[in-house]
Amino acid sequence: MPGALEGFRVLDMSRILAGPWLGQLLADLGAEVWKVERPGSGDDTRQWGPPYLKDKNDEDTSEAAYFLSANRGKKSICIDIRSDEGQELIKKLVGKADILIENYKTGDLDRYGLGYEDLQRINPGLIYCSITGFGHTGPYRDRAGYDMAIQAIGGLMGITGEAADQPGGGPQKVGIPIADILTGLYSCVAVLAACHHRNITGTGQHVDMALLDVLVGSLANQNLNYLTTGVAPKLMGNAHPNIVPYQVFKTSNGSFILAVGNDGQFQKFCKAADLDELAQDPRFETNSDRLANRAELVGKIGAVTGLKTTEAWVELLTAVGVPCAPIQTLDQVFADPQVIDRGMKVSMPHPLAGEIDLVANPIKFSNSTIEYDAAPPTLNQHRDYILKEVLQLSKEEYVRLASGAPVKADSAA
Repeated sequence: MPGALEGFRVLDMSRILAGPWLGQLLADLGAEVWKVERPGSGDDTRQWGPPYLKDKNDEDTSEAAYFLSANRGKKSICIDIRSDEGQELIKKLVGKADILIENYKTGDLDRYGLGYEDLQRINPGLIYCSITGFGHTGPYRDRAGYDMAIQAIGGLMGITGEAADQPGGGPQKVGIPIADILTGLYSCVAVLAACHHRNITGTGQHVDMALLDVLVGSLANQNLNYLTTGVAPKLMGNAHPNIVPYQVFKTSNGSFILAVGNDGQFQKFCKAADLDELAQDPRFETNSDRLANRAELVGKIGAVTGLKTTEAWVELLTAVGVPCAPIQTLDQVFADPQVIDRGMKVSMPHPLAGEIDLVANPIKFSNSTIEYDAAPPTLNQHRDYILKEVLQLSKEEYVRLASGAPVKADSAA
């Protein structure tokens, strides 16, 4: 079966994570993605290690694990956009592309004649997706935006972490670059919507995506907790601001997550845990009651959960339909039978390593495929393919461009 986006062509001029995440998603869905990289060094994340990918002799390569996480399925070419020849090449690729992804600082590409207004004249149907920290308007538009700074200024760190008066208390970042990843996901929705709009109108458009906008827009119930009451949510660690009991509880050999989402589940939990007195206590009858008496209820539950192992609690509560889970490390995640059954690890051939393990795309289609036909590319690996087959350059043009500054000939595969 073909990929859902087979026939779409994407010019990915982004680096780090948010833009490359978008490009990888589009490649997984079947689009052909041309990744433009800086001659010599390439995407910044190629050097963001260790760890680095091991070659067939178990020696470190120049491919950082970070880079591998966001660049599957792409074709790499080095182009120096500062040169006239490089700008010429980009414009030729734009003429054949459906979507362009870039995450340069606001106005940077305009200096090289590669801004939206310039390229829209070459390809009126182009979907030009700009990803920046703060967007192309507003007082912060010229600031660089890295994920942790966005988590801080966007409010996520203000609701993540134990309360300041608790051991280890204070703001914490999320353990992954969540603002980058969410921006990649939102951007994917945006460019596909823009493609549908083009199918109707015949015209492309500029999509202006900001990490700060995305993070603020993603704070869900915490946003509305504030907007409804005027009171900013505070640090609560692993406790839920709107549901009780919904947090981590200690066991005799570790801890687990108890996630009671409604009154019926609370009754089931109490029965399974031999806590009938809590089920009958009017202070805990409804979720609103439990919120009002959170500290006392959590203390009573914690006194009981410490009597059994994590495994015993998960088995007992799962059997009666009470949501719960062990807290797993990544080695445990990839050994989990559910994760294995859903095929969340894939292996692909790689020119340096022979074989490489990657994380599968979580989308499951009934009538389309997810593409796993190309590992993350080595630097400039697809120069010849892009110059000869995509652009169909004459022999003279190919020789001139392949031997000059915009394309680093000695690193081609």
